[in-house]
Amino acid sequence: MSEATNHFSTRTLMKMKQAGEKIVCVTAYSAIMARIAEEAGCHLLLVGDSAGNTVLGYRNTIPVTLEESLMLTAAVRRGAEHAMVIGDMPFGSYQASIDDAVLNAARYLKESGADGVKLEGGRAMCPVIKRLVTAGIPVFAHIGLLPQSVLKDGGYRVHGRADAEAQALLDDALAVEEAGAFAVTLECIPMELSRKITESLHIPTIGIGAGPFCDGQIQVITDILGLGGDFVPRHAKQFGKLGCAMKAALADYHAAVTDGTFPGEEHSTK
Repeated sequence: MSEATNHFSTRTLMKMKQAGEKIVCVTAYSAIMARIAEEAGCHLLLVGDSAGNTVLGYRNTIPVTLEESLMLTAAVRRGAEHAMVIGDMPFGSYQASIDDAVLNAARYLKESGADGVKLEGGRAMCPVIKRLVTAGIPVFAHIGLLPQSVLKDGGYRVHGRADAEAQALLDDALAVEEAGAFAVTLECIPMELSRKITESLHIPTIGIGAGPFCDGQIQVITDILGLGGDFVPRHAKQFGKLGCAMKAALADYHAAVTDGTFPGEEHSTK
Protein backbone atom coordinates (compact mmCIF):
# COMPACT_ATOMS: atom_id res chain seq x y z
CA MET A 1 0.00 0.00 0.00
CA SER A 2 1.41 3.37 -1.01
CA GLU A 3 1.78 6.29 1.39
CA ALA A 4 -1.06 8.12 -0.34
CA THR A 5 -3.52 5.26 0.18
CA ASN A 6 -2.27 4.44 3.66
CA HIS A 7 -2.38 7.79 5.42
CA PHE A 8 -2.14 11.31 4.11
CA SER A 9 0.54 13.43 5.76
CA THR A 10 2.44 16.68 5.38
CA ARG A 11 4.85 14.82 3.11
CA THR A 12 1.99 13.54 0.93
CA LEU A 13 0.59 17.03 0.46
CA MET A 14 4.00 18.41 -0.50
CA LYS A 15 4.40 15.66 -3.11
CA MET A 16 0.97 16.48 -4.49
CA LYS A 17 1.90 20.15 -4.91
CA GLN A 18 5.13 19.21 -6.64
CA ALA A 19 3.24 16.87 -8.98
CA GLY A 20 0.54 19.44 -9.71
CA GLU A 21 -2.16 17.24 -8.15
CA LYS A 22 -5.06 19.13 -6.56
CA ILE A 23 -5.57 18.65 -2.82
CA VAL A 24 -9.20 18.14 -1.79
CA CYS A 25 -10.15 19.33 1.69
CA VAL A 26 -13.45 19.71 3.47
CA THR A 27 -14.59 20.43 6.99
CA ALA A 28 -15.99 17.58 9.10
CA TYR A 29 -17.48 17.52 12.58
CA SER A 30 -18.49 13.90 13.26
CA ALA A 31 -17.37 10.33 12.68
CA ILE A 32 -20.13 9.82 10.10
CA MET A 33 -19.14 12.95 8.17
CA ALA A 34 -15.49 11.91 8.30
CA ARG A 35 -16.14 8.39 7.04
CA ILE A 36 -18.26 9.58 4.11
CA ALA A 37 -15.82 12.36 3.16
CA GLU A 38 -12.91 9.94 3.24
CA GLU A 39 -14.78 7.35 1.17
CA ALA A 40 -15.49 10.11 -1.36
CA GLY A 41 -11.73 10.68 -1.70
CA CYS A 42 -11.08 13.79 0.40
CA HIS A 43 -7.42 14.08 1.37
CA LEU A 44 -7.65 16.40 4.38
CA LEU A 45 -10.46 16.89 6.90
CA LEU A 46 -10.45 20.11 8.88
CA VAL A 47 -12.41 20.07 12.11
CA GLY A 48 -13.14 23.74 11.61
CA ASP A 49 -14.19 26.21 14.24
CA SER A 50 -17.03 26.71 11.77
CA ALA A 51 -18.61 24.02 13.95
CA GLY A 52 -19.59 26.97 16.10
CA ASN A 53 -22.10 27.96 13.41
CA THR A 54 -22.91 24.62 11.80
CA VAL A 55 -23.05 22.26 14.80
CA LEU A 56 -23.27 24.26 18.00
CA GLY A 57 -25.59 27.02 16.83
CA TYR A 58 -23.39 29.96 17.81
CA ARG A 59 -23.65 33.28 15.99
CA ASN A 60 -19.99 33.07 14.89
CA THR A 61 -16.86 31.05 15.65
CA ILE A 62 -15.73 33.11 18.64
CA PRO A 63 -17.56 31.15 21.40
CA VAL A 64 -16.13 27.73 20.43
CA THR A 65 -14.14 26.30 23.34
CA LEU A 66 -11.04 24.16 23.29
CA GLU A 67 -12.92 21.27 24.90
CA GLU A 68 -15.66 21.41 22.26
CA SER A 69 -13.09 21.45 19.47
CA LEU A 70 -11.13 18.54 20.95
CA MET A 71 -14.28 16.44 21.29
CA LEU A 72 -15.28 17.03 17.67
CA THR A 73 -11.74 16.39 16.43
CA ALA A 74 -11.62 13.06 18.25
CA ALA A 75 -14.92 12.07 16.64
CA VAL A 76 -13.62 12.91 13.17
CA ARG A 77 -10.42 10.98 13.80
CA ARG A 78 -12.42 7.91 14.78
CA GLY A 79 -14.32 8.14 11.50
CA ALA A 80 -11.34 8.67 9.21
CA GLU A 81 -8.69 6.00 8.76
CA HIS A 82 -6.60 7.48 5.96
CA ALA A 83 -7.40 11.18 5.55
CA MET A 84 -5.29 13.78 7.28
CA VAL A 85 -7.23 15.25 10.22
CA ILE A 86 -6.46 18.80 11.37
CA GLY A 87 -7.89 20.44 14.48
CA ASP A 88 -8.77 24.11 14.13
CA MET A 89 -7.56 25.84 17.29
CA PRO A 90 -10.37 28.07 18.60
CA PHE A 91 -10.16 31.73 19.50
CA GLY A 92 -8.23 32.26 22.73
CA SER A 93 -6.43 28.92 22.69
CA TYR A 94 -3.16 30.15 21.14
CA GLN A 95 -3.09 33.96 21.32
CA ALA A 96 -2.33 34.50 25.02
CA SER A 97 1.17 33.03 25.06
CA ILE A 98 3.41 30.67 23.16
CA ASP A 99 3.43 28.30 26.13
CA ASP A 100 -0.37 28.14 26.11
CA ALA A 101 -0.33 27.51 22.37
CA VAL A 102 2.09 24.58 22.73
CA LEU A 103 0.14 22.99 25.59
CA ASN A 104 -3.21 23.37 23.83
CA ALA A 105 -1.95 22.27 20.41
CA ALA A 106 -0.32 19.20 21.93
CA ARG A 107 -3.72 18.12 23.24
CA TYR A 108 -5.00 17.76 19.67
CA LEU A 109 -2.29 15.22 18.90
CA LYS A 110 -2.35 13.43 22.28
CA GLU A 111 -6.08 13.39 23.07
CA SER A 112 -7.85 13.66 19.71
CA GLY A 113 -5.41 11.84 17.43
CA ALA A 114 -5.15 14.79 15.05
CA ASP A 115 -2.33 15.03 12.55
CA GLY A 116 -1.81 18.73 13.21
CA VAL A 117 -3.50 22.02 14.04
CA LYS A 118 -4.63 25.11 12.18
CA LEU A 119 -4.38 28.64 13.47
CA GLU A 120 -5.14 32.04 12.00
CA GLY A 121 -2.73 34.86 11.30
CA GLY A 122 0.34 35.76 9.28
CA ARG A 123 3.57 37.36 10.46
CA ALA A 124 2.18 38.10 13.92
CA MET A 125 1.70 34.36 14.50
CA CYS A 126 5.10 33.27 13.19
CA PRO A 127 6.72 32.94 16.66
CA VAL A 128 3.85 30.64 17.67
CA ILE A 129 4.08 28.62 14.44
CA LYS A 130 7.85 28.25 14.79
CA ARG A 131 7.58 27.06 18.39
CA LEU A 132 4.83 24.55 17.62
CA VAL A 133 6.79 23.11 14.71
CA THR A 134 9.91 22.91 16.88
CA ALA A 135 7.82 20.94 19.37
CA GLY A 136 6.84 18.48 16.63
CA ILE A 137 3.34 19.80 15.95
CA PRO A 138 2.44 20.28 12.26
CA VAL A 139 0.82 23.68 11.62
CA PHE A 140 -1.66 24.63 8.92
CA ALA A 141 -1.55 28.43 8.61
CA HIS A 142 -4.43 30.70 7.56
CA ILE A 143 -4.29 34.20 6.04
CA GLY A 144 -6.71 36.55 4.31
CA LEU A 145 -10.15 36.69 5.84
CA LEU A 146 -9.80 35.51 9.43
CA PRO A 147 -13.14 34.45 10.94
CA GLN A 148 -11.76 34.74 14.48
CA SER A 149 -11.06 38.43 13.80
CA VAL A 150 -14.58 39.22 12.61
CA LEU A 151 -15.30 41.48 15.59
CA LYS A 152 -12.07 43.43 15.15
CA ASP A 153 -12.60 43.75 11.39
CA GLY A 154 -16.25 44.73 11.76
CA GLY A 155 -17.51 41.90 9.57
CA TYR A 156 -16.44 39.68 6.68
CA ARG A 157 -14.76 41.16 3.60
CA VAL A 158 -12.38 40.34 0.77
CA HIS A 159 -8.74 40.99 1.64
CA GLY A 160 -5.94 41.98 -0.72
CA ARG A 161 -7.60 44.19 -3.31
CA ALA A 162 -5.50 47.22 -2.41
CA ASP A 163 -1.83 47.00 -3.44
CA ALA A 164 -0.50 47.49 0.08
CA GLU A 165 -2.76 44.81 1.52
CA ALA A 166 -1.90 42.43 -1.31
CA GLN A 167 1.81 42.85 -0.60
CA ALA A 168 1.16 42.34 3.11
CA LEU A 169 -0.61 39.04 2.38
CA LEU A 170 2.25 37.85 0.18
CA ASP A 171 4.66 38.76 2.97
CA ASP A 172 2.46 36.87 5.44
CA ALA A 173 2.45 33.78 3.23
CA LEU A 174 6.22 33.79 2.83
CA ALA A 175 6.64 34.33 6.57
CA VAL A 176 4.42 31.42 7.66
CA GLU A 177 6.26 29.17 5.23
CA GLU A 178 9.58 30.29 6.69
CA ALA A 179 8.21 29.68 10.20
CA GLY A 180 7.53 26.05 9.27
CA ALA A 181 3.84 25.80 8.36
CA PHE A 182 3.17 22.76 6.13
CA ALA A 183 0.37 24.53 4.21
CA VAL A 184 -1.58 27.77 4.24
CA THR A 185 -5.25 28.55 3.75
CA LEU A 186 -5.97 31.56 1.54
CA GLU A 187 -9.46 32.80 2.38
CA CYS A 188 -11.43 35.34 0.32
CA ILE A 189 -8.56 37.00 -1.51
CA PRO A 190 -8.45 37.89 -5.25
CA MET A 191 -7.62 34.94 -7.46
CA GLU A 192 -4.66 36.61 -9.17
CA LEU A 193 -3.12 37.32 -5.79
CA SER A 194 -3.75 33.67 -4.86
CA ARG A 195 -1.94 32.64 -8.05
CA LYS A 196 1.05 34.84 -7.17
CA ILE A 197 1.20 33.48 -3.62
CA THR A 198 0.86 29.88 -4.81
CA GLU A 199 3.67 30.33 -7.32
CA SER A 200 5.86 31.98 -4.66
CA LEU A 201 5.57 29.23 -2.05
CA HIS A 202 7.03 25.76 -1.78
CA ILE A 203 4.25 24.66 0.59
CA PRO A 204 0.69 23.99 -0.64
CA THR A 205 -1.93 26.74 -0.70
CA ILE A 206 -5.49 25.71 0.06
CA GLY A 207 -8.11 28.17 -1.14
CA ILE A 208 -11.59 29.08 -0.03
CA GLY A 209 -13.07 31.92 -2.03
CA ALA A 210 -9.59 32.46 -3.48
CA GLY A 211 -10.01 31.17 -7.02
CA PRO A 212 -8.82 28.15 -9.01
CA PHE A 213 -5.06 28.65 -8.89
CA CYS A 214 -4.44 27.35 -5.36
CA ASP A 215 -2.92 23.90 -4.87
CA GLY A 216 -6.14 22.71 -3.27
CA GLN A 217 -9.58 23.76 -2.13
CA ILE A 218 -11.47 23.60 1.14
CA GLN A 219 -15.17 24.16 1.73
CA VAL A 220 -17.51 23.99 4.69
CA ILE A 221 -19.29 20.66 4.29
CA THR A 222 -22.73 22.01 5.16
CA ASP A 223 -22.43 24.64 2.41
CA ILE A 224 -21.59 22.20 -0.38
CA LEU A 225 -24.12 19.58 0.72
CA GLY A 226 -27.03 22.01 1.01
CA LEU A 227 -27.42 21.66 4.76
CA GLY A 228 -27.17 25.34 5.58
CA GLY A 229 -30.62 26.53 4.59
CA ASP A 230 -31.25 28.99 1.78
CA PHE A 231 -28.00 30.95 2.20
CA VAL A 232 -25.08 29.79 0.05
CA PRO A 233 -21.79 31.73 0.34
CA ARG A 234 -20.49 33.10 -2.94
CA HIS A 235 -17.36 30.94 -2.69
CA ALA A 236 -19.41 27.74 -2.33
CA LYS A 237 -21.42 25.58 -4.69
CA GLN A 238 -24.17 23.19 -3.62
CA PHE A 239 -23.16 19.79 -4.94
CA GLY A 240 -26.22 18.30 -3.26
CA LYS A 241 -29.40 19.35 -1.50
CA LEU A 242 -29.26 17.04 1.50
CA GLY A 243 -31.23 19.45 3.65
CA CYS A 244 -34.23 19.11 1.37
CA ALA A 245 -33.81 15.33 1.22
CA MET A 246 -33.60 15.08 5.02
CA LYS A 247 -36.67 17.25 5.50
CA ALA A 248 -38.66 15.14 3.03
CA ALA A 249 -37.57 11.90 4.69
CA LEU A 250 -38.46 13.18 8.16
CA ALA A 251 -41.83 14.39 6.89
CA ASP A 252 -42.50 10.87 5.54
CA TYR A 253 -41.48 9.44 8.91
CA HIS A 254 -43.80 11.85 10.71
CA ALA A 255 -46.68 10.91 8.43
CA ALA A 256 -46.07 7.17 8.83
CA VAL A 257 -45.99 7.39 12.62
CA THR A 258 -49.05 9.61 12.89
CA ASP A 259 -51.16 7.52 10.51
CA GLY A 260 -50.09 4.26 12.15
CA THR A 261 -48.33 2.67 9.16
CA PHE A 262 -44.99 2.65 10.95
CA PRO A 263 -43.81 0.61 12.69
CA GLY A 264 -45.27 -2.48 11.09
CA GLU A 265 -44.88 -6.09 12.15
CA GLU A 266 -41.62 -6.33 10.25
CA HIS A 267 -40.14 -3.54 12.41
CA SER A 268 -41.37 -5.00 15.68
CA THR A 269 -39.84 -7.40 18.19
CA LYS A 270 -41.52 -10.81 18.26
